[in-house]
Amino acid sequence: MTAQTLERLPLPLLRSGKVREVYEVDAGRLLLVASDRVSAFDVVMRERVPYKGAVLTQLTAWWLRQLGGLVPHHMLAADADAIVGELPALEPHRAALAGRAMLCTRTEVFPVECVVRGYLSGSAWKEYRHRGTLAGEPLPAGLRESDRFDPPRFSPATKAETGHDENIPVAEVTRRLGADVASALERLSRLVYTRGRDLAGARGIIIADTKFEFGRDRAGVIRLIDEVLTPDSSRFWAADRYTPGGPQPSFDKQPLRDYLDVERRAGRWNGDAPPPTLPASVIEATSARYLEAFARLTGAPLPLTDL
Repeated sequence: MTAQTLERLPLPLLRSGKVREVYEVDAGRLLLVASDRVSAFDVVMRERVPYKGAVLTQLTAWWLRQLGGLVPHHMLAADADAIVGELPALEPHRAALAGRAMLCTRTEVFPVECVVRGYLSGSAWKEYRHRGTLAGEPLPAGLRESDRFDPPRFSPATKAETGHDENIPVAEVTRRLGADVASALERLSRLVYTRGRDLAGARGIIIADTKFEFGRDRAGVIRLIDEVLTPDSSRFWAADRYTPGGPQPSFDKQPLRDYLDVERRAGRWNGDAPPPTLPASVIEATSARYLEAFARLTGAPLPLTDL
């Protein structure tokens, strides 16, 4: 699969998102295929970022293996050979699936983003700076941007179909989903964040915040789903460069965001679609950030020759 195309597979296409195509395998399984599409400020760019889809899929698979028996999850296979073995009709598409596809247990998705914040950054910092709150709940006075939360904050958000997700109080999750589900989602989110924080910290990376999604399978088990602790779902900082009191350099699509910020401030882009054309240097720098995040977290480079 090239950085520019994503093959249509001989399976029913359930939905196509900003990054992934979701295919129906049967009543109990889905196939998720991540493209190299990239979005920033809720706008999908025209250009693709090489290897991004493989990084998201294989880093998620790596994390789910590390989580072991800590939490139930949806991954059944993330290896193209194993997937084709389960679904022989996909044999002609083996190359397209390599690195990018994950066979998963199908679940009914809970309509909330389970955000865990270890540090005050992003939308949380913006709200705190203006109102001293997070999702309307007061925070201690005198906090600085990028200050550490101890303990981390469970800060759920709505799953917006368009535009930005909105931070909501835990009480709102309880109202929408019931006390038992709300409690389970918070407990599981904290377990995954803590394990991820500790593993990443040993590799010199701070997980400043991250968002998880969960769903319930046909047996009633709540499972961790979608991507897990990737540069798209998390804010990764270099521990040796962490200095609270301002924004931190991150291992994600920061080169892309920086370029778009310049275009917007210069009046060459209004922040909406269509996006500006991306220079090759920005695409290459963004791809390098994703690959670096994968290598630093897993301890090995992504095997590009297999993609």
